Amino acid sequence: MYKTVLLDTIQAAGSVLLEGMKQHFQVHHKDTLNNLVTEIDKRAEALILERIRSQFPDHAVLSEEAGAMQRDSDFRWIIDPLDGTVNFAHHLPICSVSIALEKQGEVIMGAVYNPFLNELFFAEKGKGAFLNERPIHVSAADNIQTAFLVTGFPYQWRDMPHDPVEVFGYFIKQGIPVRRLGSAAIDLCWVACGRFDGYWEHHIHAWDVAAGCLIVREAGGRVSDFQGRDYDLQASQLIASNGFIHGDLLHAVQTA
Repeated sequence: MYKTVLLDTIQAAGSVLLEGMKQHFQVHHKDTLNNLVTEIDKRAEALILERIRSQFPDHAVLSEEAGAMQRDSDFRWIIDPLDGTVNFAHHLPICSVSIALEKQGEVIMGAVYNPFLNELFFAEKGKGAFLNERPIHVSAADNIQTAFLVTGFPYQWRDMPHDPVEVFGYFIKQGIPVRRLGSAAIDLCWVACGRFDGYWEHHIHAWDVAAGCLIVREAGGRVSDFQGRDYDLQASQLIASNGFIHGDLLHAVQTA
């Protein structure tokens, strides 16, 4: 039942994004100048919350815009109704809906949906990862010098350790291709399906990556924090890879 509700809900929310981009919509600023939220974020979130509450009224929820709704429950839904809002606000269709389900502190199911590419990624713990119902796996690349990488930048990084520009420069000075797409959820899914070999980001939130991290792991990849420990949703820094180049990515963020 959880899977059915998750997949039906995420596709319905994706339709809100798809239709919303065709419309005129309002854009607002949050805590920093380029940290945006649109009325479409909120519309998609309202749909997701209504569907989850109607089916599981006792479950806890953590959602980017609405915040935390605590319940005395083993289950928690972790929601990003629009990951890649800046892209969306500029009509760049690299954005997604991300929904994960956590049980007793462990993510057991997650999905990321980009309705503009019609790509639905899904994973359930112990059962593999899928793109539009087809199994996916991480890449087999084992040489960082020929790897294809992706990253993200925080809106502010004053006094932040492991300076994002220094780490980025570490790779590009070696001629290693690095992309910056603007959606952490999509970055992770594209590592999971082998389009990218590795990803790192200096400042993320649980709702950005809860589903994507499970999808990477179920596709055979590795996810850690910047100290090399298994990533958990309390950490704000993340490295994800196919596993083969993980040590090199870890070395770069620690020493660059």
